[in-house]
Amino acid sequence: MRQADQPASGRGSLLQSFRAVAWSFFGIRRGRDYERDVSRLNPVHVVIAGIIGALIFIAVLVLVVHWVVSSGVAG
Repeated sequence: MRQADQPASGRGSLLQSFRAVAWSFFGIRRGRDYERDVSRLNPVHVVIAGIIGALIFIAVLVLVVHWVVSSGVAG
């Protein structure tokens, strides 16, 4: 039986790859879900999602540092 968020082709979508990468950033992924991801997700999608996730993370860090420095809290 196919889940609602699973494409008919049996391969994971880009959105599923983003979800898997997001859970990986937090380090909270059940073994069962990890095994399902390994068997269904497209490695290219995972790499793209990882790069985009890392860029978003870096952008958030830069914005937080800029906000702290400009507010005068840091110095």
